[in-house]
Amino acid sequence: MTALEKATGDVVLKFEPFVLHVLCQELQDAQLLHSVAIDSGFRNSGITVGRGGKITMAVRSTHCLEVPLSHKGKLMVSEEYIEFLIRVANRKMEENT
Repeated sequence: MTALEKATGDVVLKFEPFVLHVLCQELQDAQLLHSVAIDSGFRNSGITVGRGGKITMAVRSTHCLEVPLSHKGKLMVSEEYIEFLIRVANRKMEENT
């Protein structure tokens, strides 16, 4: 809260979810890993194939959070709401684990 009170610009609380990139030898390997990731709840997972044929499987969580807290130095939310957001972000961090 002390840092927020001293802020002169925009402040955003941002939590970024788990991401794991896996380089796969074969497309079938990537497809199998993709199925496992989706079945495990990592719904933003996907496969990319580069120009050189490099196959990358990305396991991505959906646990993101991005909330503006202040604008031009003016606090836009209450301290109680910030405490709530911190609890939510901490829960998401535990889910990432």
